[in-house]
Amino acid sequence: VQLQASGGGLAHPGGSLGLSCAADYGISSIISMGWYRQAPGKQRELVAIITSGGSADYADFVKGRFTISGDNAKKMVTLQMIGLKPEDTAVYYCYAKSHYSVLGEREYWGPGTLVTVSS
Repeated sequence: VQLQASGGGLAHPGGSLGLSCAADYGISSIISMGWYRQAPGKQRELVAIITSGGSADYADFVKGRFTISGDNAKKMVTLQMIGLKPEDTAVYYCYAKSHYSVLGEREYWGPGTLVTVSS
């Protein structure tokens, strides 16, 4: 496993959850990390992403509710989610992009962690 995620689970509408993801020794030269999600019957979509320089970008549907943060030294990314809605229910995938001088860019995906928002 190269990207290992933790967190997620069940929350009530309006509740909060956190996701964390760490890259292991197999991944280096990371230039960005983030989260995508895929709801049943829908395509995978970007949730939030942060560069190694600290620049963050969010999907419109999570702005003001989700906060992404990264730790370059630990090769970790976290996603704090508040104000959760039932439509946030999805499998959330950790993502990392690396740039290697010889290999060029490589993308990595975690195995996915389920977030369920339900009353």
